[in-house]
Amino acid sequence: MNFETKKDGDILIFTLKEKKLDSSISSQLKAEFLLLCKTEKCSVLVIDLKSVQFCDSSGLSALLIAQRTMNSKNGEVRIANLNKSIENLMKISQLDRIFKIYKSTKSAIKG
Repeated sequence: MNFETKKDGDILIFTLKEKKLDSSISSQLKAEFLLLCKTEKCSVLVIDLKSVQFCDSSGLSALLIAQRTMNSKNGEVRIANLNKSIENLMKISQLDRIFKIYKSTKSAIKG
């Protein structure tokens, strides 16, 4: 799994550099989110999905793990750069009510 992390104050930016967010990487991604959310000192986790072209239910599950873990430490998850099909998937599954979704990483950082 290819990704990059960067800190901006108390904000951790996680950029997934994969075309697919599916069962092939979801277990690794869940483990990475658990590790990052518990060890990094941050109140906001921005998940940048600009490279992702496809997402399935296991990918959504990985995002929910990040959300639950950040909520447990009074933090929040912001998702940035969704393509249209993933944005529609978030709306259909009503996850747009759980996640704060932003058009860009810059706007997600600003909140």
